[in-house]
Amino acid sequence: MKTKLFVITPPFTQLNTPYPATAYIKGFLNTKNIESVQADLGIEVILKLFSKEGLENVFAFTTSNNQNLTSNSQRIQALQDEYLKTINPVIAFLQGKNPTLALQICQEDFLPEASRFSQLEELDWAFGTMGTQDKAKHLATLYLEDISDFIVECVDANFGFSRYAERLGRSANSFDELYEALQQEPTYIDTVLLSILKEKIETIQPTLFLISVPFPGNLYSAFRSAQWVKKHYPNIKISMGGGFPNTELRSLSDARVFEFFDFITLDDGEMPIEELISNIENSDYNSYKRTFLLEEEKVVYKNNSLKHDYKQSQVGTPDYSDLFLDKYISVIEIVNPMHRMWSDGRWNKLTMAHGCYWGKCTFCDISLDYIKIYEPVAANLLCDRMEEMIAQTGENGFHFVDEAAPPALMRALALEILRRKLAVTWWTNIRFEKSFTKDLCLLLKASGCIAVSGGLEVASDRLLKLIDKGVTVEQVAKVTRNFTEAGVMVHAYLMYGYPTQTIQETVDSLEMVRQLFEVGVLQSGFWHQFAMTAHSPVGLYPEKFGVVKETEIIGTFANNDINYTDATGIDHDKFSFGLKKSLFNFMHGICFEYELQDWFEFKIPKTTISPDFIFDALQEENEFNIKPTAKIVWLGGKPFLEHFTKSKKGNSWEMMTLTFHDKKESFSIQTNKNEGEWLVEMLQKISVSNAKIYNYQEVKADFESFLEDFELFWYSKPIKTLGEFGLLVL
Repeated sequence: MKTKLFVITPPFTQLNTPYPATAYIKGFLNTKNIESVQADLGIEVILKLFSKEGLENVFAFTTSNNQNLTSNSQRIQALQDEYLKTINPVIAFLQGKNPTLALQICQEDFLPEASRFSQLEELDWAFGTMGTQDKAKHLATLYLEDISDFIVECVDANFGFSRYAERLGRSANSFDELYEALQQEPTYIDTVLLSILKEKIETIQPTLFLISVPFPGNLYSAFRSAQWVKKHYPNIKISMGGGFPNTELRSLSDARVFEFFDFITLDDGEMPIEELISNIENSDYNSYKRTFLLEEEKVVYKNNSLKHDYKQSQVGTPDYSDLFLDKYISVIEIVNPMHRMWSDGRWNKLTMAHGCYWGKCTFCDISLDYIKIYEPVAANLLCDRMEEMIAQTGENGFHFVDEAAPPALMRALALEILRRKLAVTWWTNIRFEKSFTKDLCLLLKASGCIAVSGGLEVASDRLLKLIDKGVTVEQVAKVTRNFTEAGVMVHAYLMYGYPTQTIQETVDSLEMVRQLFEVGVLQSGFWHQFAMTAHSPVGLYPEKFGVVKETEIIGTFANNDINYTDATGIDHDKFSFGLKKSLFNFMHGICFEYELQDWFEFKIPKTTISPDFIFDALQEENEFNIKPTAKIVWLGGKPFLEHFTKSKKGNSWEMMTLTFHDKKESFSIQTNKNEGEWLVEMLQKISVSNAKIYNYQEVKADFESFLEDFELFWYSKPIKTLGEFGLLVL
């Protein structure tokens, strides 16, 4: 019998866009003509819950359970008619289907308000530059969060918009607590989930049920879904894959897990799934790729397949069909610009390169395949996939979900986008490499890049070296300046509490961050506290980093986050509030004059960083020498030509005026006739719309076959002017 797959993401991940794993798998299965249906059960549960009918059921459930409600929940219960009246229009507005509702929402007497709206007075100033639609989205988000608070208190304490029962999945070294929760009666949210799942299973009738679990907050729902299918459809085989098992379940040994699942696969899913299908269709096949299963009541890990993993060029284009793309909800939870991009708008997700081309950072899981195996995708194939996805989804926004997008591939992709004249919007994660020159950033911007995020981590050169980040604070400042001046937003991941980090280094790191925001080269950031993971160099070789694991015992279920003691004995937790509060203010361009001590309620040392460190680092002039292999690209159009004669002291020269029309303005340059004619022809050749890319050496040789003194011409005022309007050296 031919295998039919049902592939799901269980609740909950994002509200605004589907998590891409199932679309990646479906795209691969298409290349093999294997029938599959996918679903994001997270958005489907949310839409069922946050509807007039759903809220009627929630309020009825609360009334019948007669709980002692807090004053906030009493208020929401009392206003239930207002919630029932507004919920469907608000959801439609957040789906982009009811834009005129923004005017009513902003009147602030349309939505019922509970405790979340108490934040509004503090945030009023943040919306000075935001339009009506954005302010309305934020108010509607607070309204949904009020309802969420009510559900958490009165219906299901484990509920959360982007995670469910996450506590049960976080560092669950033992399966006991999760197993015990699964023996209880399904919760209210479970019943909503299982009613949707029942309908899907009955309609699709799959032979293989794949559950992708990206995060701890999806784990409980994954098990609950598998449990229901096992009970009611024992003939359907069930497999788990995704980010959570890839990082957490690599040493799995608890046999009870296989009361719910038949298989758990690790790392890239394409070949393991193909082998599962072969095993289901032929019981004698017995060949597996990176798969846990149960044999004779014991958990075994089988990796006996001789087949190699598929190359990135072979895995197909992600396929978003079956997903309710027009029903995702755009929200604005907080005013952090990068988090705003995460939660607002629908993004097609793609990957430029599998793994990380750097692969050295000591806090990162560099021993695992998803980081370790680096394989880029050719720019023309990426553009083919982008065009396919635009045609399929109707969306031209792309989030490249790379560990770190390679600069050379970003350049090639940008050139290909421009050559094909695609109108796209895209953003990605990078390393702050010195390769990101001013001109490369301008090219990326021209191709539709609107934002990049990258790890500054600890803004201390000693710790950056210990992390093996391969960058310095000075270099980060220059790269962020280049992106900012090109009009590309920059978000920095920041870290505190790295092993051996001193209090002085934390204070100095904050001062570096303050200066980066003050000079205007960073627009967004977020502080994360260091966490030691089992598959990172710090977790594998803690003695090299001055830390000691609290235990060497390997759990029978999840193993990733490791508790440890740092030789410094510093309580890094206490810095959390001050670091985050200061950053919130810096992101809004205020409080730069505050003493760093003002952000903390305990004594900290004064910073040792010069107050002008970042400013001075940005004053260095760029070098003039250009590599012969540097690519020369013209982003502009053809000029209009006028000839005239210039006379001086009895001598005359034939001259040319070249007038260009940029998108924003028109400008002119003047050259002598010979240089002008050569330039017009060369601009045609190096136009970004041409397939052939010329390098500096080729441009120079072409010039010198007709004229002399190329360097004199290249560094002249007319060429400098063209450089300001799209003549790029890459």
